[in-house]
Amino acid sequence: MNNLTKFGSAALALAFSGAAAFAQANLTAETASPGGSIHLSLAHLTEVAAARGVANIQLADGQTLTNSVQNVAEGKTDIAGTPYILPFLLNNGVGPYAKLGKDKGAELASNLRALYPVTLGIFALYAYDSSAVKGWDTVAGKKILNGPPRGAAVTNARAVIQLTTGLKEGEGYDGIQVNWGQATSTMMDGTVEGVVLPILFPDSRITQAVSAGKMTAWSIPKDKWDSEGFQKYLKAPGSAPFEIAVEDATMPAGAKLVSEDGTFRGLATIGGDIVNKNMSFDMAKALTQAHIETLDALKAKAPFASNVGFGVLDATKSGMCGPNPLKYHEGAVAAWEEAGYDVPDCAKP
Repeated sequence: MNNLTKFGSAALALAFSGAAAFAQANLTAETASPGGSIHLSLAHLTEVAAARGVANIQLADGQTLTNSVQNVAEGKTDIAGTPYILPFLLNNGVGPYAKLGKDKGAELASNLRALYPVTLGIFALYAYDSSAVKGWDTVAGKKILNGPPRGAAVTNARAVIQLTTGLKEGEGYDGIQVNWGQATSTMMDGTVEGVVLPILFPDSRITQAVSAGKMTAWSIPKDKWDSEGFQKYLKAPGSAPFEIAVEDATMPAGAKLVSEDGTFRGLATIGGDIVNKNMSFDMAKALTQAHIETLDALKAKAPFASNVGFGVLDATKSGMCGPNPLKYHEGAVAAWEEAGYDVPDCAKP
């Protein structure tokens, strides 16, 4: 065997051994219930990572992401989907992480790194046309479903309602909280008169709910949107402004979107799939490459997927930097930059 043949054989063996090493990697992952963008992103990664021989990912869905974030920070889970407000709360040891305290929370939060961003949803008010809720100015005194019992969604929903209407839960309206899996049935059984939850275009919960009657969703009124308080909250960790022409916002049959000027405006909850900083450079890079190189296929998997920020790394639109302590994993940075994307310096580790 000549030297060239020996070199070629060695290189081929090395390539196969590297692929085998990745294929033998078994990772665990946690995400939310099916039907939303944060579930779609990680379910897709599970599929393409296996197809490429990167890793076998055991995905548990329907999880409480508050717990999932902590599991990744503690090294108990390899990957998790999260709204970015949770790493911020963990970093400060507040909210659902208050029992940890600031020091322990900050220590754990420093272990977190992002692979890529995703918009989880855009907060809007919606209700059945038969309901007494006819817009933001009719929320007072009504029963409003505004999220699960704990976590980022209910915190944001309460803030959006207060900024838009001036009403506080328990004083100006009755806030109703149920687990995500019960949200649609709670809407349909008449327990609540209106809903303030993040939606997508089209939205899976509204698509199911319109089987019981026509629905209307309302944009944040422009004067409230432009107010100092609302603009300040749009810069909160894990939040971003979202605007889309009403004509471009796909709604399911039986539902309509209302705005006074043809532009839908809403607070977007931004998040992404995160890993522990101790994940190897090569693994984080390979996972991120699998995401980047299959973005077209990912966006084709759901009607809403083209409007949820896949592949958008702009610091404001992706919810990175500012008060958000989360940074990208070094391997993810390398993957994005090699693919020709600009990663904001403030989001680099």
